Amino acid sequence: MSETISEAIVTKDMIISDVLKKYPDAAVIMLEYGLHCVGCHANIYDTIEAGSKGHGMDDNTVDEMVEQ
Repeated sequence: MSETISEAIVTKDMIISDVLKKYPDAAVIMLEYGLHCVGCHANIYDTIEAGSKGHGMDDNTVDEMVEQ
């Protein structure tokens, strides 16, 4: 079964733990941006955007990280 493009897209409203389960390599990108939520117990509740903003990231940085 092949993956479609829509299944491969990560958005900032996705739960961090869901993204990490599907795309484990995303942890490296998040850590490079200083988003250490990858190891936090709250990553099962926080979206990428909420976690990022909680750590002081601006909208442009969040969007750049999600694009990567």
